[in-house]
Amino acid sequence: MHKRHAAATAAALTLALTVAACSDGKDGTDASAASGTRVSHIHGLGLDPSDQRLYVATHEGVYTSDADGDAQLVGDSKDDFMGFTVAGEKTFYASGHPASGGNKGLIKSTDAGKTWTSLSLSGESDFHALDHAHGTVYGYDAANALLRTTKDGTTWKDGARLEALDIAVSPNNPSLILATTAEGIARSTDGGRTFADGEEPVLAFLSWKAADALYGIDQAGVLKRSSDGGATWKKVSTVPGGPPQALTAVGAEHLLAATQDGVYESKDGGKTFRKRLAVESSGGH
Repeated sequence: MHKRHAAATAAALTLALTVAACSDGKDGTDASAASGTRVSHIHGLGLDPSDQRLYVATHEGVYTSDADGDAQLVGDSKDDFMGFTVAGEKTFYASGHPASGGNKGLIKSTDAGKTWTSLSLSGESDFHALDHAHGTVYGYDAANALLRTTKDGTTWKDGARLEALDIAVSPNNPSLILATTAEGIARSTDGGRTFADGEEPVLAFLSWKAADALYGIDQAGVLKRSSDGGATWKKVSTVPGGPPQALTAVGAEHLLAATQDGVYESKDGGKTFRKRLAVESSGGH
């Protein structure tokens, strides 16, 4: 692991996990037993807009729920998927590490994760955070501590160097990018070319789908919301399950959060959460 990444991801979990699936019943109860599918920590979450199916990017592949609600590997890849974002119907971008080692650069799937195509920066870049907005892929390249952007997936613009864990792009302003750092939230108003120093609150992950609904979660699982682009924040709730692993806003009131014991969903702006997938610690690394 890169030294700078180790420092930036002090909040990231390192437990090996066993995924167990739950029913999607309206009563919110966990109805299925552990599927026995063993995966490592979660790096990303998303819903395919075509069918609202949940996708979970992990240390050992991308998973979804099968017809019985059990965790199921998507495709054949057991690679480490780090950065992950849903860009549209069955269209995902990701990054990470091949099982054989190295960096994947930017990869793309147009069949909901069944197969992947290498687009660029293979062997060079390791995007630990990806966001797709305004027809652009925004990525934080942890291997080079660099903010990068691309419109076509192959030609990149390099931005500022910084130590970050996550990024979020304004849905209304392609030049406004936020990054979580050890000092707090760093803000760029020039498309990532420069960032101001981080300011409190100190958050682990951010997600920004609607202009007046910027969400952040801290290392204790406390969820906060800002309606003014991060100028002020209000606590919403504490997501169940301990330290966070990922946060994705699907809409202004629709959230996904992965914590130590599961993937949770909220449809009321984070006031309440229902478990979509149970995650049990195996005690290993």
